[in-house]
Amino acid sequence: MNAVLQSDFRLAARCSRLKPSAIREILKVAGAPGVISFAGGLPAPELFPVDAIRRAAEEMMDEDGAGSMQYGLSEGYVPLREWVCRHLSETVGLRLSPDQVLITSGSQQGLDLVGKVLLDPGDTVLVENPSYLGALQAFGAHQARFIGVPSDADGLRPDELRCTLENMPQRPKFIYLIPNFQNPTGTSLSAARRAEIVDLAADFGVPIVEDDPYGRLRYSGMELPALGALPGAHDWIYLGTLSKVLSPGMRLAWMATSNRELLEQLISAKQATDLHTSSFTQQLVWRYLRRPGALPEHVEKLRAAYGSRRDSMLSALERHLPPECGWTRPDGGLFLWVQVPARIDAAGLLREAMRLKVAFVPGEPFWVGPAARNTLRLNFSNATEEAIEEGVRRLADALSSI
Repeated sequence: MNAVLQSDFRLAARCSRLKPSAIREILKVAGAPGVISFAGGLPAPELFPVDAIRRAAEEMMDEDGAGSMQYGLSEGYVPLREWVCRHLSETVGLRLSPDQVLITSGSQQGLDLVGKVLLDPGDTVLVENPSYLGALQAFGAHQARFIGVPSDADGLRPDELRCTLENMPQRPKFIYLIPNFQNPTGTSLSAARRAEIVDLAADFGVPIVEDDPYGRLRYSGMELPALGALPGAHDWIYLGTLSKVLSPGMRLAWMATSNRELLEQLISAKQATDLHTSSFTQQLVWRYLRRPGALPEHVEKLRAAYGSRRDSMLSALERHLPPECGWTRPDGGLFLWVQVPARIDAAGLLREAMRLKVAFVPGEPFWVGPAARNTLRLNFSNATEEAIEEGVRRLADALSSI
């Protein structure tokens, strides 16, 4: 008989805070045959620019195949960082130089680097409530403490932020928010509130970490500048990505900051993690981006397709869900947020919905502190309009059976 050996591994204390992503766990079953999934924040694969990327890869291998396969700078490929500066100037009003930009392996790595460089165990981070689960995981892994600031249809409430800041015995390390088409709610921070929050952050000496993965996916309403581009903005970090507008599998994103000394620390933290983001991917993407109009033309196609899917989901919710339900009406992004009657626990609703082969993400994991368990997140980008209609009908059937 073989004896069962006791492990000699002794886990770090921080591992007690590492929990599996509720979204990733749901995706394991949401991909089963016949399931209509509104669970993941997945771009539509049929819209990926496969042919254009293939041409860019051929150009890269012809022009500098060996160089693209070599080690690269930790900061990132210089032509790509130069493109990021132009892109941010044109889209969100940030005026940057390449030495303020760090290329990362997805925005999630950027969040982890922020945690590594800025957070000590027990430090406080202010977040919208509800907030992005991936950020809570990234900062929580560095033993942060979270305070959720109430939000509404216009984003984080400045009056609640002021009240929170005035009553804190110690300054928080930073404020984290997604101002455009927030995950999970789909809401956006209004222009007036952006200015108020920038002023409050400067008055209280609290940096802002602005995460903007969805900002280019606007289907209605006016474009708004980054918080760091507003008058009075002081210390800030801005995170952007190509995952939602080009390809999530390429894992290519960037972070920029007003503080160049901080960027040096972020670079050192990245060196300890992965040395640098894939040279091959960076050069490939840059060759795609350098073609005039390539990304803007592709984004317009995404806006048309996703905007139509958003409208289809909103229309289906109006037709099928009972009047006591409510939901957000996002101007862009990939998600909307549903509130069902208070007596219904979304986790139990998911079990019934999966029986009917439709999936979503219950709202509980996104909340800081007491959760509104009758909330849920729906993704509309990765389903056809026909699937959206049928999936919402199934969701309504699940609701009626509880």
